Amino acid sequence: MASSTLESWQWPPSFSEAQIDALTQLAKTYALSCGLTYLPPSATQPPSPSSAIHAPISLLPTPIPRSLFEQAQELQSSYNILYAWVAMDDDFLDNVMGAVVGVGKADEFVGTLWRGWKAMSQPLHLGLFRSDYLLHTGEGEGKISLKQVEFNTVSSSFGPLSERAAAMHRYLHAQTNYYGTSPYLKSENFPPNDTTARLAAGLAEAHKAYGVPNAYILFVVQPNERNVFDQRLLEYELLEKHSIRVVRSTFDELASSATLDPNTRTLRLTVPPALSPSGFESDLEVSVIYFRAGYVPSDYPTMTHYATRFTLERSRAIKCPTVPLQLAGGKKVQEFLSRPGVVERFMSNAGARDMNASAKDLRETWMPMWSLDDSNPPVAPPSDSPIQQTTNEPRGTTLARALADSLVLKPQREGGGNNVYKEDIPPFLETLPAQEREAWIAMQLILPPQGLGSYLVRAGATSDANGDNKVVRSATISELGIFGWALFSRETGVHERGDVGWLVRTKGVESNEGGVAAGFSVLDSIVLVDG
Repeated sequence: MASSTLESWQWPPSFSEAQIDALTQLAKTYALSCGLTYLPPSATQPPSPSSAIHAPISLLPTPIPRSLFEQAQELQSSYNILYAWVAMDDDFLDNVMGAVVGVGKADEFVGTLWRGWKAMSQPLHLGLFRSDYLLHTGEGEGKISLKQVEFNTVSSSFGPLSERAAAMHRYLHAQTNYYGTSPYLKSENFPPNDTTARLAAGLAEAHKAYGVPNAYILFVVQPNERNVFDQRLLEYELLEKHSIRVVRSTFDELASSATLDPNTRTLRLTVPPALSPSGFESDLEVSVIYFRAGYVPSDYPTMTHYATRFTLERSRAIKCPTVPLQLAGGKKVQEFLSRPGVVERFMSNAGARDMNASAKDLRETWMPMWSLDDSNPPVAPPSDSPIQQTTNEPRGTTLARALADSLVLKPQREGGGNNVYKEDIPPFLETLPAQEREAWIAMQLILPPQGLGSYLVRAGATSDANGDNKVVRSATISELGIFGWALFSRETGVHERGDVGWLVRTKGVESNEGGVAAGFSVLDSIVLVDG
């Protein structure tokens, strides 16, 4: 296991007020010039945007030990392969996420997706993945290690914007040398980030496998999406570098525009003349369906929305992700993989050359976790406060209550803002219906390094007397995400890339959650440090 010694890190370096003002002006104008942008907050977004704001950003990168960054990159291929095989193991997903014996019994959203999937087959899957990590200081002796927060299999966002955040920090360094405030801030410690091109290459590989060069890639998006530029940058890359056109649609739009040939299962979209290269209303064939929506229950306000998702799923277009691959990213799967022998079985199926070492490397990035309905959790009770087991409560729930100050509870949800932390856990457990316990896991909290901070800039944040956004210096926690992709089936095996790119999201220590789109974090990048 790679580890690093946590010395007396003090970050960020000190800047004068004038230097902060200069860095802020340079960063904001760079962000607006180079597409590091969001749409402004609004109840409804206009079809044709007329303005943009810069995405939430940090003024300088976050230090991450070089050895741990390299470890995260090296692990990504193993994670790609692992989750590909999980998605192709129907029996495993039925047992863990299904609506008969799995989480789908307790979670209607999961159960509905599972029931829809069981009515169809999925020959070829595409996953654009992101594995998220925090640095952990709980190893003792000043050591820090890499611990996984979660593995994302659906709508793994912020690849293109993270690339631009890294470029912004390189620009600030080139322009100002960060005023010579830190020996770490030198060009060789800023790792390259080519996420946009490499994510687009995964989509292009699936398009090629479909075999119809003039077909379109469909981006399924949420209505009133503010993070539109992160998606558009992928679209532009596909057109410019691969000559592949993209069409964007919401589930509401697809309910009337999408048709499925009953014989060939070809998916076609009826588009108005303005969106057709011919200038006439036409039907576009779809090669790949890239879901940037469909990962939360609010994306399916009616059964018609589920029906539309399943129409897409039945098509021969290659889905990113398929329903089983989306289910494979569930927190319950993460917990189940941590049980003895489970990940070893999957890595053995993957034909890894050194299965035990690979599985061991993955396990070393996991924190202890268990299901609330677990009768024998893999964690000892606190020695100073023996737990009082009740007859009508699983030991997993009782232990979660006893260890609440060191835990987070996670449901089967994506997108941020869903977890329950520490002192909020006992009252939450009092109100959680017994039948829903199976849908929640408890995970020991990762303990990030202390003494780190940054300068955070959010558009629309509190302004000073001149109307300029204030820069907030805050103690922070940073989350590292590593991107990868895999195109796979039972017949072809797993074709994957683990060197696709990375992102960093930074938040104030007062925030438990970490989503940028949900408003908790800012986009950041990396300065590598040795030690």
